[in-house]
Amino acid sequence: MDMKSNFRNGLVMAGAMLAVCTTFAQAHQEAPAGAPDASLLAEKVRAANSRFLDVNAATAEGYAPIPCASGITGGAMGIHYVNGGYLKDDKIDIARPEAVMYEPMADGTLKLVAVEYIASKGPASLEGQLFNFNSAPNRYGLGEFYELHVWAWKGNPTGTFADMNPKVSCEHAMAPSQ
Repeated sequence: MDMKSNFRNGLVMAGAMLAVCTTFAQAHQEAPAGAPDASLLAEKVRAANSRFLDVNAATAEGYAPIPCASGITGGAMGIHYVNGGYLKDDKIDIARPEAVMYEPMADGTLKLVAVEYIASKGPASLEGQLFNFNSAPNRYGLGEFYELHVWAWKGNPTGTFADMNPKVSCEHAMAPSQ
């Protein structure tokens, strides 16, 4: 081989190695070592809570609605159906979320989009996924707490565990007097 061929082969190999290293680095950034797989946890949450596809199942289990929550910069969480008993017991159970979240639809129905796990003690986690800390005072009028949203039924471009979902809207929520 002449020097030109060696140089060209070296460049090709260097480019291939750079591509492999870049792909590996991106994958590593998206899923840090020891971090749970977001899609796997979302699947487990769906399996454990699919009964809530019908909002009547939530009310039958003691969940009560609070007004639709929208974000300041857009997006929303939807209408939370909260189980006060689960809030008080401070247990984290994948099949007993403290809140079940619904998006109000134009036809008046509610579509299940996510669940929320809440604990007053922390740091808290579910299947290795750490909860977010909310200090007091907060917009909910609660003491400090830890929470984890799992967008298991509606994809969230800002992340499976983000608070607000830009694809969710409170536009069709009925006013309290309705």
